[in-house]
Amino acid sequence: MYAEVQENLMAEVLVKSDVDRIAQNLSNWGRWGVDDERGALNFITTEIRSAALDLISDALVVSCALPLPVEPQPGNPRPVEHHVLRGGDAASREGLSFSLDYFSIASHGMATTHLDALCHAFSNGKMYNGFDQNEVRSDGAMKNSIMAGQDGIVSRGVLLDIAGLKNVDWLEPGTPIYRADLEEAELRQGISVREGDILLIGTGRDLRRTSVGHWDSRTGGGLAGLYADCLPWLHDRGVAVLGCDGVSDVMPSGIEGSHQPIHEVAIAHFGIHIIDNMALDRLTVACRQRSQYEFAFFLSPLRLERGTASPVNPLAIF
Repeated sequence: MYAEVQENLMAEVLVKSDVDRIAQNLSNWGRWGVDDERGALNFITTEIRSAALDLISDALVVSCALPLPVEPQPGNPRPVEHHVLRGGDAASREGLSFSLDYFSIASHGMATTHLDALCHAFSNGKMYNGFDQNEVRSDGAMKNSIMAGQDGIVSRGVLLDIAGLKNVDWLEPGTPIYRADLEEAELRQGISVREGDILLIGTGRDLRRTSVGHWDSRTGGGLAGLYADCLPWLHDRGVAVLGCDGVSDVMPSGIEGSHQPIHEVAIAHFGIHIIDNMALDRLTVACRQRSQYEFAFFLSPLRLERGTASPVNPLAIF
């Protein structure tokens, strides 16, 4: 029965020209001024932040970050480098002594929970608000860097539990999520995504990884995620930040010539920051147990001047 319903909800098949038209017709370039570098973060007003804090009742805190990956994995050829520079086995036992360590991170990719800056995605030589891609140089981003979030990002978070909607533990790699799925999830969960929200899309990637192991999303079947017909919906709802336990895009995209249309259009044209590789399994359990899919959401990127991304430990608080 569910399959029959889903067949009726299937999206219109899009081609690259459709994606280009969405980007052009719904562009947010200039919406908040010609010099703006915050993009859809401008949707988050003082009133919206205050309302988000009012959602906290018993102060349950849930991290939405994966552990930093320090071992090579399929799809993660550049793990975090972590070195202990001084351990207890080398420190003095006389008086005060310290342990010391060092780590380095390739923020982007398919394994580290990170926030993409608006300088991350270029579309036909331009990034958000029409800035030229040459503004990102070997010494960093002169425009649209991760510093747009330097004071932290606080708003209402909303989880749309798509795996739960489809009554499966996880969506198989390459499964597209259509606009109609988002709207059906809203109805099922009794919630509506609105302007200024931080929208999280749950596909069950964490459970699949635990059950069958890591896989290379570029060569091993892809990732479940949003199909490009969701783009106008994201724009119309005024989503401030988009996050997913995948990378938001369905991979492969199903659109020839448009490899990651969600990243391209949402970041470069709508000005929506994207959180990739979130851990949403514990948050999903908490939401299901409470029958509550909204919460206060806190996101604090590192103050990395000229950075194109930042590792993050997003927090949902009930």
